[in-house]
Amino acid sequence: MTKIVWDAGFKKSYQKRIRHNEDLKKKFWRNMRLFSKDPFRKSLRTHKLTGKLDGLWAFSIDYDTRVIFRFINDSDALLIDFGGHDEVY
Repeated sequence: MTKIVWDAGFKKSYQKRIRHNEDLKKKFWRNMRLFSKDPFRKSLRTHKLTGKLDGLWAFSIDYDTRVIFRFINDSDALLIDFGGHDEVY
């Protein structure tokens, strides 16, 4: 099981995005449970990033919403950013 750590910036992005969107909140927590069990579960569409985000990874919450993260070690992940595709890339 992957231990998840929230960066301070991630907390702000999460609060801003979730504040008035109960459906997105439910999707987020569903996918976080999946991510903690298996970060590479096919439905999450986890992928490595390149360019200015080289070394980071992303997984999907819904069609447009992504979570940007990095692996701290083999069992820990640090969540860095949360938002729409164009916001986080």
